[in-house]
Amino acid sequence: MRREWLPGKSGFPVPCVHTLTGEEQTVCVLTHGFGSGKDGDTARRALEALPRRGIGVLAFDFPGHGESHRDSRDLTVEGCLDDLAAAEARARQLCPHAQVVYFGSSFGAYVILHYLAARPHAGHRAFLRSAAVDMPAIYQDFLRQGRALLGRTGDFLAEEGYDRPIWMTEAFAADLAAHSVWEAYEPGMAKLAMAHGAEDAVASPEAARRFAREKGAELTVFPGEGHSLAGPGVPEQVLELAADFFTKES
Repeated sequence: MRREWLPGKSGFPVPCVHTLTGEEQTVCVLTHGFGSGKDGDTARRALEALPRRGIGVLAFDFPGHGESHRDSRDLTVEGCLDDLAAAEARARQLCPHAQVVYFGSSFGAYVILHYLAARPHAGHRAFLRSAAVDMPAIYQDFLRQGRALLGRTGDFLAEEGYDRPIWMTEAFAADLAAHSVWEAYEPGMAKLAMAHGAEDAVASPEAARRFAREKGAELTVFPGEGHSLAGPGVPEQVLELAADFFTKES
């Protein structure tokens, strides 16, 4: 695997890791969940498993996550879209003749849906793992829970449960509220497949079912699984589903 720093629209470099050799026929641009990063468990597994199916992978860190030089108080939806565009541009530069596909977890799936709806893109298939299609409401829950735990109001630094401490802010809550994937994404913008836990307490399974039904996505629900889809053998099954979806003829 190779690690690089990509030029970012913000002036800050975008940290990434990839397996691309230039010989791949399919390349997957991978987005991580909120508070995770390109070196998280899901990205690490994908970087190992998908190349065995002939699919190259490029993963990167959103602003304020992983190795990003940006402060998490600068996190915006548009900033995430900018960095996703930089990652896709690098994947296409390294593999100019390859098909581009997307794999997004939770918040990363939400970002991919906005990207497909609002930005020029080369890919037309996206696999959404534990998709946070209701991300504005989910983030409001994060704010309420964190403030209750800390016994305070206003913005705060969340240090538990995240790969790197991350600021929870009213500014980002307002930004998310202005970016609804229900309004932005229209059926047919891409081919979508989804994997979701039936007991997901973060991203509602009911919302996932509704989104799949209304937007035309293939949905696989894992009984007894929560948001992390981490039960025995489940991460491997999710990646096999993704690989099968990416390599379908039609």
